[in-house]
Amino acid sequence: MVKKIKIFDTLKGELVDFEPIEKNHVRMYVCGPTIYNLIHVGNARPMIVFDAFRRFLEYAGYKVTMVQNFTDIDDKIINKANEEGVPFEEIAERYIVEYWKDSYYLRIRPANYHPKTSNYVSEIIEFIEDLINKGFAYESEGDVYFNVSKFEKYGELSHRKPEDMIAGSRIEISDKKKNPLDFTLWKAAKEGEPYWESPWGKGRPGWHIECSVMSNCLLGDSFDIHAGGNDLIFPHHENEKAQSEARHGKTFAKYWMHNGMIRFSGEKMSKSIGNIWLVRELIKAYDADTIKTFILSKHYRSPLDFTEEGLNAQKKAVKRVNEALKRVEEKYEEHVPYIPKSEYMKKRIEEFVDYLATDFNTPKAIALIFDLVNELNKAFDENNEQRVLETYHLIRNEFGPVLGIFELPTKEEKALKTEELMNILIDVRNTLRKEKNFQLSDYIRDTLKNIGITLKDTPEGTKYTID
Repeated sequence: MVKKIKIFDTLKGELVDFEPIEKNHVRMYVCGPTIYNLIHVGNARPMIVFDAFRRFLEYAGYKVTMVQNFTDIDDKIINKANEEGVPFEEIAERYIVEYWKDSYYLRIRPANYHPKTSNYVSEIIEFIEDLINKGFAYESEGDVYFNVSKFEKYGELSHRKPEDMIAGSRIEISDKKKNPLDFTLWKAAKEGEPYWESPWGKGRPGWHIECSVMSNCLLGDSFDIHAGGNDLIFPHHENEKAQSEARHGKTFAKYWMHNGMIRFSGEKMSKSIGNIWLVRELIKAYDADTIKTFILSKHYRSPLDFTEEGLNAQKKAVKRVNEALKRVEEKYEEHVPYIPKSEYMKKRIEEFVDYLATDFNTPKAIALIFDLVNELNKAFDENNEQRVLETYHLIRNEFGPVLGIFELPTKEEKALKTEELMNILIDVRNTLRKEKNFQLSDYIRDTLKNIGITLKDTPEGTKYTID
């Protein structure tokens, strides 16, 4: 167990000692995507950062229960469903599947729970009823609003005064409200929208209420860490905190962690300026290690300037790491000997842990890995087997898995590589046949046959089997 971990708590606005509510067990909630489209790099940053932070907590000896939600009831999803003439559930399920594909290729571990808003509507209604009964919420023409004036600590998380917030982001002005800051808990249904029956008529949950309900149901009324992008601090997380603490009368989340935004040429990423980079597109040009080390090479709380130049430079650095590791693995024919932790290794591990235990300083941890690559290559050239094995195991088996990088490929990933290669060979062979270059196309077929791969031309195209 690491002796002490410090994190920057948004609520307190300073670096604090991390001490979970329950000894040796960390419960954390990370705000997930609204699933109406493929995920972009803005979605990917908290996925990568907090997956790595969870891994570090586990490395430090904690049991971690992690929840990341899917928002599947939202105006964007409903609008897309109406455009396509399909139920909103179809849009949601489509992009949940696509999320898992991107998550897999990024090597993001699934959370313990991935709840969907639509599965918690009855609990949301119960939560809202309780707030009304306690005087923190009111119904108005089928809508239900949280009464901000009744919650004295409103603005505490975002460090804002209520009177300064009215001009803030995402404040919905409405004649139905008692106060412009009052936020929606329940929306009356409009024509063509999905709805659920409630004490206030047909309607659907507001955005903020979902995370309060799902986190409370899965982690308890109070839990350790609430995390997400810093664009969610206000109003989303401020509102979550207010409604949860109003209902339960206790601290909602003990610590709040927020990652910085991704920028392009210094601008915040937004669809309005047309510079969204989809993970699906990125993964075609850059491998997962490149994308993840690029993101983790900047401190999680800082803005991240996302550029092709930066990614290309990172790709070269990652290639150098992988070449060094492969050099060792080839020497030992994929069976690199185990080595007990030497004093040198223990010192490096202590250095690595100290970086991550101080507000999760991944840039210094990544820099340490690249330093170890230099040492590995030098030791290899000098035939210093002890240092080769020490540095190899530190990178491949100690530090890499903590950050979710430089891990050995899985059997599934190897199979995918084989499939990609076979598809390329089949395309080349088919092109050669169209050009009537049968000598070379037959050579490809016969050579593959000699190594146990049989090509068969069918009406549906060329198929292959591996003997």
